Amino acid sequence: MQMEAGLDTGPVYLEDRTEIGAEETTADLHDRLADMGASLIVEALSRLDELTPVPQPESGATYAYKIDKSEARIDWTKSAIEVDRQIRGLSPFPGAWTEAGDARLKLLGSRLGQGSGVAGRVLAVSDAAISVACGTGAVEITRLQRAGRGAQLPGEFLRGYDLPVGTVLGG
Repeated sequence: MQMEAGLDTGPVYLEDRTEIGAEETTADLHDRLADMGASLIVEALSRLDELTPVPQPESGATYAYKIDKSEARIDWTKSAIEVDRQIRGLSPFPGAWTEAGDARLKLLGSRLGQGSGVAGRVLAVSDAAISVACGTGAVEITRLQRAGRGAQLPGEFLRGYDLPVGTVLGG
């Protein structure tokens, strides 16, 4: 992109597109895009004399405000698709969160699951995932973190914290 006075407003010399994986988090995507960008900048610099800058459209651009931690709280009445995207989109920072009793849990990895039930109810637990009902459908939590602890896989988490099937998350 050619530099201009505005924020990300200059014409684009080279671009690429990529799909976002079904279990990919913001951190995963960030790293993959950084690698793609590094390759693209090398290619663009080697072909600079043959590339034509393409102006960016003025419509459709929006400013992304800082995400407030309160916006990261999981609303289990939303669809499983929305909850899954919220968890993956806010991982690792600020991290989507919920409550289990008096413990605050940061949810760092998820995927769409099977089942249904009362929104926020734990449907199943295993070493691989903790299944939780949403407004429609369910998500499987694949990585989580308690306050003051490191991120853990469900099996590790469950060895140090009792989260029985039937527990309702969210306070």
